[in-house]
Amino acid sequence: MSVQQTVERTLVDQMTEWLSKEVAPKAQLIDRDPIEMGLAVKAFCDQGWMALKRPTAFGGPEITEIEFRVVQRQVARTSGAFAFLTTQHQSAVAMIGSSNNEALKAEYLPYMADGRKLVGIGFSQLRRQGPPLMRAERVAGGYRFEGHVPWITGWSFYSEFLVGAALPDGAAVFAPVPLVNGPGIHISDPMELAAMGTAMTVTADISDFFVPDERILFVKPAGWIQHSDEINIALQVHFALGCALAGIDLVSAEAKRKGLDFLAETAEVLTTEWEACRAASESAASLSGRETREERLQVRAWVIELAVRCAHAAITSCSGASNSINHPAQRVYREALVFTVSAQTTPVMEATLRRICSRSGLALTTSL
Repeated sequence: MSVQQTVERTLVDQMTEWLSKEVAPKAQLIDRDPIEMGLAVKAFCDQGWMALKRPTAFGGPEITEIEFRVVQRQVARTSGAFAFLTTQHQSAVAMIGSSNNEALKAEYLPYMADGRKLVGIGFSQLRRQGPPLMRAERVAGGYRFEGHVPWITGWSFYSEFLVGAALPDGAAVFAPVPLVNGPGIHISDPMELAAMGTAMTVTADISDFFVPDERILFVKPAGWIQHSDEINIALQVHFALGCALAGIDLVSAEAKRKGLDFLAETAEVLTTEWEACRAASESAASLSGRETREERLQVRAWVIELAVRCAHAAITSCSGASNSINHPAQRVYREALVFTVSAQTTPVMEATLRRICSRSGLALTTSL
């Protein structure tokens, strides 16, 4: 193992220990109270962990993709809402780090690990079929943005977000814009969501908002997000894998509390499947080419379904107490809902439903 790998492993271990001590005991409060969420985010920033993929030239630690996925699983295992919120900023760090705009990189990246600059993302609308919700046009000296952003997570936590807008030729332009009400930008009230409401998800209406060339992060070619989704089919599984572990943890705890052997056996069976699922996801993530697309979709569907089953097992194991909105099993069950549909594409939807239907001994007869 190289020195760099040793440093990364130590960092992951430190984060895992910190999450178990500082976040796990407060997971229910973080799920229900935005103030508690804010305190958790600040504590994470104080550790300097909000920019894990930041290039070394700007302060690092630039951990590997494999190590980053381990962190994603551990954060989701601890608190789905905390994972959901912090990953927005981690994604913004990675996107800014990949830009050729050196001035923006120097302006943002040195300050993104410790909370001095916190940035969300708002470009899921680029996945939608039909007329683009968020548009931009080239004008003298920059771009003019117009339209609707349906999902931005992190209002009141993040002061900016990276918006993605479609250009007339199908390409997409990205830029940081304020996540506050102001000239040309109207932010909605936070959505009332069934799960992870404390991550404070809002919409934005943008009207006649000018961004100069020097503030443009990059312009991506037509079909960029679809291509990215294809690559990330198997990379998007790790939050669901963490959620599955959270469910298994609850079953194991109930087995000890109630002294029921069948609960302990349930936890063992699910853990064995989880290990197989994790190995399959890592293998699928290393594949490339359209010939492996179906295999990656099947793994993604397996992980989603496993997370839901583990959450359901937790609900079952914890009995009637699970119906309380403040019970951990209830929280994990709702988190499984979110991780089912996060970054969902139509092929992922189809693969998930095919796996669900296959358990009845029947198969869907139609396809894309």
